[in-house]
Amino acid sequence: MGLVVIQPLKGRHCAECRQGPLEMHVLETGVPVCLDCADLGHLVYLPRGSAALTRRAREGSSLFAVVVRLNRRHSRYERQGLLVEEAALARAESVCLADAEARARRRPRDAVRRAAEDVRFTAALAAEIVRLFPRCPAERAVGIAAHASVRGSGRVGRTAAGRSLEEGAVTAAVRASVRHLDTGYDALLTAGVDRHEARARVAAEIDAVLASWRTASGEGPPGAVNGRADRQTCAGRKRR
Repeated sequence: MGLVVIQPLKGRHCAECRQGPLEMHVLETGVPVCLDCADLGHLVYLPRGSAALTRRAREGSSLFAVVVRLNRRHSRYERQGLLVEEAALARAESVCLADAEARARRRPRDAVRRAAEDVRFTAALAAEIVRLFPRCPAERAVGIAAHASVRGSGRVGRTAAGRSLEEGAVTAAVRASVRHLDTGYDALLTAGVDRHEARARVAAEIDAVLASWRTASGEGPPGAVNGRADRQTCAGRKRR
């Protein structure tokens, strides 16, 4: 990613010049340093939004930095834009204005192409889910794939591993679906339980569902989560 600049959620002060609160800073040896002290003060901020403008400004700037901000809900940093040289941004804006009409004509075609690519990838992801989890209902596999692969969502299906259909990424998508739909995880969060604690509480339930889905059709272990009839039969035997 190269140079990274942080938009802090709370006001921070520069460890060198003590100026603050800072709108942006870099981390040097774990402490915040303002852009001027980090020799980045001459760069201008370009918010995300226009892919063409961002790409051209980045390519034309000999020095640039990625601006990120922490998403507390997902516990990860997300891109907000770039810091680029002012002259590079001006050149990029001029080029974008010059070919704006051509890009506008191309936009509908690109949208159709991306939609077709998304359909193909969702189908491939659903097929891989069924391959790894043969007893996962087909409609559930399609639902998991559709949810995980939404363009721009940042979900596992849009990661490099997910796009490559790596087993770990596919399993993570299935596990996330089971966590929300087949356990009391969401209710725990609503009740104020810490996310890590809530995950620990439902981990065994998730593992049981995944184990039952992994077995080949007709080979499910007694008492598998996906085989509720087996559990009911066992309960009936105990009562008799």
